Amino acid sequence: MNRQPLRVLFCIGINQNFFDLPTDGITHGHVWQAFVSMLDSLKAMPGVDFIGDIDDDAHVVGPSDGWPWTCYVLADVDTQETVKAVCNLFRTTPVGDGAVKLWRFAKIEARIGRALTVREDVELPDQPEGDHR
Repeated sequence: MNRQPLRVLFCIGINQNFFDLPTDGITHGHVWQAFVSMLDSLKAMPGVDFIGDIDDDAHVVGPSDGWPWTCYVLADVDTQETVKAVCNLFRTTPVGDGAVKLWRFAKIEARIGRALTVREDVELPDQPEGDHR
């Protein structure tokens, strides 16, 4: 049996702490620097095949603690353990001098599914040649 990867949508929300910056020597630039570092770590993580991302900050104003999220990352991931490791990057990625971590300014949730394809147990009716509906 060929094991298919998990199709994962990582949903990321920016919280009020980000909007309260600068504080404690941390600026928006420090958080952005940490966010880019987190994305680089995600893309380099074994078992993660990065597909793409989308940032909706032009249409979502203020903190997002749920739908709609501020940004999304779509990836194929080998195991649920790897999905947890990606989410854990928010706990371990330092911001500024490293005294605080990225999770102080953003949250992440993962939606796990599969690529949208016809399952193997579904039998499609015959279609005339050239009919791709």
